[in-house]
Amino acid sequence: AHIGVGISGQEGMQAVLSSDYSFAQFRFLQRLLLVHGRWSYLRMCKFLRYFFYKNFTFTFVHFWFAFFCGFSAQTVYDEWFITLYNLVYTALPVLGMSLFDQDVNDVWSFQQPQLYVPGQLNLYFSKKAFFKCALHSCYSSMVLFFIPYAAMHDTVRGDGKDVADYQSFALLTQTCLLFAVTIQLCLEMSYWTAVNTFFVLGSLVMYFAVTFTMYSNGMFLMSPSAFPFIGTARNSLNQPNIWLTILLTSILCVLPVVTYRFLFIQLCPTINDKIMFKVRQAKASPAPPPRRTRIRRTSSRRSGYAFSHAQGYGDLVTSGRFLRRPALSRSSGLTNAGRTTTGFSPMGRSAGYSPTGRPQNAKVSDVEVTSLQMYRTITDPSL
Repeated sequence: AHIGVGISGQEGMQAVLSSDYSFAQFRFLQRLLLVHGRWSYLRMCKFLRYFFYKNFTFTFVHFWFAFFCGFSAQTVYDEWFITLYNLVYTALPVLGMSLFDQDVNDVWSFQQPQLYVPGQLNLYFSKKAFFKCALHSCYSSMVLFFIPYAAMHDTVRGDGKDVADYQSFALLTQTCLLFAVTIQLCLEMSYWTAVNTFFVLGSLVMYFAVTFTMYSNGMFLMSPSAFPFIGTARNSLNQPNIWLTILLTSILCVLPVVTYRFLFIQLCPTINDKIMFKVRQAKASPAPPPRRTRIRRTSSRRSGYAFSHAQGYGDLVTSGRFLRRPALSRSSGLTNAGRTTTGFSPMGRSAGYSPTGRPQNAKVSDVEVTSLQMYRTITDPSL
């Protein structure tokens, strides 16, 4: 089926009001088609295939039973089971699959746009798929009828009492049917959530709870004609051969499906099978964490600058002058007592030197002259 998509913009809201889906930007169309549209189509096809399977299997069992009841109106199941089969026992699991199932997540759907092609070719549901579903239902109905029939034929309990009656056979057949269709649903689902698990297990628990309640003595005393299967559940389900029959029937029903899928995936896999295999490989071996790239710094000469609030020696450096210790005359060779003039003791600007000639630290008259103050700046005649 085709759908209408409207883009809300300055042209007006008429297209949006007439469309099935609307969005604000055209780039959202990619996610609508490749993710949500493909998921919706896949869920719908799975829902239809499973819905046909479980109802065909349910109906075909009556066809095989008709050969043993003279084609009368006798039903093979209990009347309450027929009423609650589609209403309670199998409603929630298929609803959960049609709401939450997905083959791959949205990230893989974007990365692999070729997954959209099988939907365009009608590979998920077609006449061929419907025929396969009907054939599988016919096979399952034969197993569900003849295996319990052979197991219940001329069978007695451990205490010697007979269990080969119509009510016990009906209970065994409907229990095998419910287990078979539930396992088939589990094989159809690709994405399990807590809601799906609760629906599947809850349906089985609900079946046994309702069965033991309706087949109890109290319900029979309330309405004998409406609940004639008195004590059938507790007398039949406590026998080991009953549970072995349920196990055997369930395995035989799903064995052809598992075999066919295994051979089909190995010999002729579809694009979905290939992508799902890649997804499983990616989950089994996660990608290593990204390595941190080292930033290689190239060595280069860079000028360094220093800033100060006080005036420095820039004028002295750029003026072509330098510091030279003057030659001492003999008359000035005498120094103050306790002082030596042979060593150089740089005292910095605290000695009162300024390269511009301006005094920074005024010299007090009573302070003795230091060796740094004996230096003076002269012009080198050789330069």
